[in-house]
Amino acid sequence: MSPLANRAFAKMNGIGNEIVVVDMRNSDAPVTSNDVLVMAGAVTYDQLMVLHRPRSAGTEAFVSIYNNDGSEAGACGNGMRCVVRRIFEKTGQTVATLETRAGLLYCWQGPVPDLYTVDMGAPKFGWRDIPLAHEFSDTRNIDLQVGPIDNPILHSPAVVSMGNPHAIFWVDNVNGYDLGRFGPLLENHPIFPELANITLAHIVDRNHITTRTWERGVGMTKACGSGACATAVAAARLKRANRSVEVTLPGGKLNIEWRESDDHVLMTGTASFEYEGTFDPALAPIV
Repeated sequence: MSPLANRAFAKMNGIGNEIVVVDMRNSDAPVTSNDVLVMAGAVTYDQLMVLHRPRSAGTEAFVSIYNNDGSEAGACGNGMRCVVRRIFEKTGQTVATLETRAGLLYCWQGPVPDLYTVDMGAPKFGWRDIPLAHEFSDTRNIDLQVGPIDNPILHSPAVVSMGNPHAIFWVDNVNGYDLGRFGPLLENHPIFPELANITLAHIVDRNHITTRTWERGVGMTKACGSGACATAVAAARLKRANRSVEVTLPGGKLNIEWRESDDHVLMTGTASFEYEGTFDPALAPIV
């Protein structure tokens, strides 16, 4: 039977990003993509955050991150804020270190009780690190477009890795494009061997950016925390925005700082609790 059967979960919300948190630190049973797909029928989520026993000294847990299509992600900033809220509420801590496939993440209580900050680490810009299918010497904009070659609808995205690959297209109006149509085509473009998150971004001013994101393995989402981080970094690299900005997403706002001292990206935002539940064992296949 699936290790998720009869497991308690917390349904949470990271500014519109639907998150489910499951604490499995008392079990060594692995969770498979099939488990994730089956249990997605029990509760709606964009990401499932599974806490496993710590693998590194000084960490609270190793967190596996699954998209609702069963694929595994390296990072989810909105999901990490939900995880740390659960940990802080249960333990009284105000700081925690968590580990994901993308590395260690340092988290702490924000400036007010309902805000949480996640150190998302340093962005990566090398074409192999993102990754891209072939070499680009400058990833601040790459040769990729949608539409006629002489009049493209979208073109010249910045590409960044924040633990997962992101492509950011600069537009005048993030709602002026059919992202539900273009998103799947761009996510699966051959230039992205591990697929990509696709973001439309508008620079309001040097301190404010608005975005919409088609999320890899999820689809249209109200919020993508790593996408907001990638967008802020890309805008700063292009001298279009400051290193500390507010990013407005359909589900809410995040404060993003690309810290000069170590190039780490700090993301601050809310994390809301919705309800607790238990995965129905009847949904779990016998294996």
